[in-house]
Amino acid sequence: MVVHNVPIALQESPARLVELSNDQPVGLSSNLNRGIAATAAPWIVVANPDTVADTESVGELLRFAAEHSRAGILGPRLRAADGAWQPSRRRFPTLTGTVVRRTPLRHLRKPQQHQRSHYLLDQDVDRPVPADWMLGAFLLLRRSMLAELGGFDEGFRLYGEDIDLCYRAAKADWERWYVPAATVVHRSSAVTDRRFLTRHSLWHAQSIARFVRKHPERLRAF
Repeated sequence: MVVHNVPIALQESPARLVELSNDQPVGLSSNLNRGIAATAAPWIVVANPDTVADTESVGELLRFAAEHSRAGILGPRLRAADGAWQPSRRRFPTLTGTVVRRTPLRHLRKPQQHQRSHYLLDQDVDRPVPADWMLGAFLLLRRSMLAELGGFDEGFRLYGEDIDLCYRAAKADWERWYVPAATVVHRSSAVTDRRFLTRHSLWHAQSIARFVRKHPERLRAF
């Protein structure tokens, strides 16, 4: 199934590709929910178009999930095209850390140096470990969890929908697991990390504001 960043459901029947189209552009969360609703499999992969999974990656995630009944969100190890590790397992954001990462302050206090605990840069593990949240570039999701949580919040146009889903899952006692035996190449453009004052940075700011409105307790997280 194809709908710009929309999920591929894991079916037992022979694989088939279904393309969905919109009459007008909608946000990523809306596209994801539409794609999920068009499938019936108990597990769903959501994958960005700039990702390529190794042959056994989905199988690794499914095997681990089968042994953990409360595992609702599972993510692989992400690597750049040159093989470099991308720290996709992260801690839930804090107010001060977000301000530094998403404003010109990051040129003074480089996040990769001063926020190592947020990116878990000292924890490149080789075994499955619990996660606060993981980048939504490539995730395996349990349908029953999505049904309970109401899917992705369509108020997030782009950015933040993955953090919000993981945060709501955590509050509902669904587990989030990082499974590094599954490997996916992610050719990320990282637009918001390179430029300010673009439509992407505006969408990012709107997502941050929405997350804080929904989860005001995070304002006390420093």
